[in-house]
Amino acid sequence: ANTDNCKAIGEQLMSGLNTWWQQELHSQHQLQSYLEVEFETHYQRFFMPTVRGQSTGSKKRYAGLSAAACGNGADTTDSNSRLIIKGLEAARTDWTPLARTFQRELFLRIFTDKPFAHYVRQIAEQVNNGELDDQLVYRKRIRRRLDDYKRNVPPHIQAAKKRQTHSNFIRYVITRNGPEPIDDLHSQLDYTHYLEKQLAPAADSILQFMDTSFSALTDAQLDMF
Repeated sequence: ANTDNCKAIGEQLMSGLNTWWQQELHSQHQLQSYLEVEFETHYQRFFMPTVRGQSTGSKKRYAGLSAAACGNGADTTDSNSRLIIKGLEAARTDWTPLARTFQRELFLRIFTDKPFAHYVRQIAEQVNNGELDDQLVYRKRIRRRLDDYKRNVPPHIQAAKKRQTHSNFIRYVITRNGPEPIDDLHSQLDYTHYLEKQLAPAADSILQFMDTSFSALTDAQLDMF
């Protein structure tokens, strides 16, 4: 079976590398190696963005489609396929729920060779129409006393200072009048902020490799708003 074949190949590579490393250390430095690599996951599709200013990526930031089967002819649409994301926007709780689900869906569509342009435009339109407001809420922890923030006050603290009661966490949105707590909201949401600071970065990290961008897909449409 393809699954068994992938596992066998992975374990063979693991064993060969560990053996080589042990022999090399003993031969060159007369040392016994206590380090071992382990076979963890086989990815059919894998994405690792480069670190800013460098030509290499980071093992802490990647996305991959781990399929139940692998090998020649494996089906990336297998219902048992699993999307794994590390370090990118979809895996970070300091981003809005919309940005996280948006990026996950975009990865899935691209990894499985499904159309994605219409999806990007649709989400941008729904944001501008106010249809996804409940997914635009930030949630952040307050680690210091509010009075301790004097200069360069971050958005979540600005929102927290507008509340009548304080707690260790704040749920807030960005409005046309700045950050406001979700339970004491007075202003219209700033949808441009969410498009430019949430959806665009989440999309462009992968769309740049598809020879397009969030703005290229949505600019003509957003001119109507």
